[in-house]
Amino acid sequence: MEDFLYSKELSSIKKSNRFRTRELFPEEIIDLASNDYLGLSTNKQIFQNAYETVLKENYHAPKASMLVNGYNKIHKMFEDKLCEVNNFEAAITVGSGFLANISLIEALCRKNDTLFIDEEYHASGILATKLLKPEQVIVFNHNDALDLKNKLISNKRTGRNIIAIEGVYSMGGDLAPIELFHLADEYKAILIVDEAHSSGVIGDNLLGIFDYYKITPNKYHIKMGTLGKAYGSYGAYILASKEIIDFLTNRAKPIIYSTAPSLFDIALGYESLKYILENKKELKEKIKENLNIIYSELGIKSQSLIIPILIKDNKKVKEIQEILKQNGFLVGAIRQPTVKEAIIRLIAKIDINSDILRNVCRLLKDLSVNK
Repeated sequence: MEDFLYSKELSSIKKSNRFRTRELFPEEIIDLASNDYLGLSTNKQIFQNAYETVLKENYHAPKASMLVNGYNKIHKMFEDKLCEVNNFEAAITVGSGFLANISLIEALCRKNDTLFIDEEYHASGILATKLLKPEQVIVFNHNDALDLKNKLISNKRTGRNIIAIEGVYSMGGDLAPIELFHLADEYKAILIVDEAHSSGVIGDNLLGIFDYYKITPNKYHIKMGTLGKAYGSYGAYILASKEIIDFLTNRAKPIIYSTAPSLFDIALGYESLKYILENKKELKEKIKENLNIIYSELGIKSQSLIIPILIKDNKKVKEIQEILKQNGFLVGAIRQPTVKEAIIRLIAKIDINSDILRNVCRLLKDLSVNK
């Protein structure tokens, strides 16, 4: 009898050097692969503060959907703080960035609306477009304001225009240009900005791309951020006008039908946000120091802590990663379909010793030059 499971597909994945596995890494390995940009995942004081916050509650689990009785004062405390420091009218916490993107795109894009989405937008957003009709979705060239403008002009649909971009792109580490914000204003388009990789890393107050460009949010702006990167926790949030947050609360299926986010994770995100704001001067200095090392050693000028090194070959990128592991360093080996061509993804986390970062850069430079 023919095998109807997935052996053929798995064989094809392995043949193309795209097979992935979960792995438990040695605790002593130096992490330059994760999105723990500020090293807050190891901050025991933040953990203790969050633990004590949750311990004061009568219950420690959300128990139900936000629209039943899963909404807790810990959620509201974090949402209120996010609105205050980001200058948005309303907020809602969500279980993950993936769910937040599904919520935004599936709920906000109604029958006659058009979604303009950057071709390098996160996979969660691309997946969400499959819930829409093909004629509702227009993909524009990465960070290309002229291409977006031409597609806005030529669009004949009569509903809302919705633009989806990222503040910092997770694989390339590049920032969305300010011209995209100007276009959204010019065409009165709703602008979704995924700030998963920019919150906590860029801006005068380390609040992300709105902060970086000194943009005052308006009723068309939506900021989505996650807690699993710079904030050293898990979960996500959406900031927008009260009207949009009310609409998501009533129409976004991942919000309506999911258990409310973990109380501890949200408390941890709240403590991390306070820590970042209170220590922004020192954190920004260390970010600048690491980016200067990257430039001096690799010749890569970056505004984010994501440093992509193009390798192109799937087999070679895994070999380079393995050599670095043998030297006690962990970097990302990113292959298709996540990226068009294989890259080493180095994260210049600020808890990494400067001498270690220099050594890793020199090793990477030697390996990539002689690949």
